[in-house]
Amino acid sequence: MFRAAVDIQPACLGLYCGRTVLSVNGSVETYGDCGVCPRGQRTDDNKICRECMGSPDRYDWLYLGFMAMLPLVLHWFFIEWYSGKKSSSAVLQHLTALLECGVAAVLTLLVSDPVGSLHIRSCRVKKLSDWYTMLYNPSPDYITTVHCTHEAVYPLYTIVFIYYAFCLVLMMLLRPLLVKKIACGLGRSDRFKSIYAALYFFPILTVLQAVGGGLLYYAFPYIILVLSLVTLAVYMSASEVEFFKDLLVRKKRLVVLFSHWLLHAYGIISISKLDKLEQDLPLLALVPAPALFYLMTAKYTEPSRILSEGGNGH
Repeated sequence: MFRAAVDIQPACLGLYCGRTVLSVNGSVETYGDCGVCPRGQRTDDNKICRECMGSPDRYDWLYLGFMAMLPLVLHWFFIEWYSGKKSSSAVLQHLTALLECGVAAVLTLLVSDPVGSLHIRSCRVKKLSDWYTMLYNPSPDYITTVHCTHEAVYPLYTIVFIYYAFCLVLMMLLRPLLVKKIACGLGRSDRFKSIYAALYFFPILTVLQAVGGGLLYYAFPYIILVLSLVTLAVYMSASEVEFFKDLLVRKKRLVVLFSHWLLHAYGIISISKLDKLEQDLPLLALVPAPALFYLMTAKYTEPSRILSEGGNGH
């Protein structure tokens, strides 16, 4: 049964339930019954389903960039882990992983609405519950549940799944052929281990997005900063880097250092959002601070030195 905008309508219950616009005649809109909004729409203040016509803001793009970086960083980690010290194939595999993720990102944008464009339209994220509309289906009579689950943060939730699917397909098409041809220095069982690792971490990333997408949206800048600081400290400690000259011995150490600095900068930009450039840009000067602090204090925390001083004390 249809109702016009001028008719008296019963209240539309539920935080995310709304009425779809069936037709527009001048200034009068005709609405359907209260229920779930179609994909690409969300309710306004009057409980009417409106099409999302906005564009992702800077923070939304930073979040999407973070979710896009996760498989790339994991690819690089496992490629490095399984390639071996003498393998010359690691660089080509790193570049192939970058190509896979880059092409997957472009394809994801092209298939998103509007199709064929690198621009996407989106709904604005207002609060954490927007990510978990399935938890807010109302039960007016405490018996029947009105299902109003839809993507209120369109397309920030589902676009990540599409991207991961493209990454997985491209990896299965490109990487095995490359590894089979160039990874001659590795054993038959070792050369494909980085690919096997991806077959494990892609489902994990998918579940992480499905369950914790909303939490990641608000916490990812701090996750980047904490993890990049911890991994940098662990790497420099495991590589026995204590002085600046130790970084210059191998180019790989400089690459790892600069990669962590880029992650530090990404985390700082995500937190500040660069809303006020004159205040936020100077914060980027803090990017090298953790590495400098480690290099200046590493010699004082060397275990052998502490043990020797402790022995002399006794």
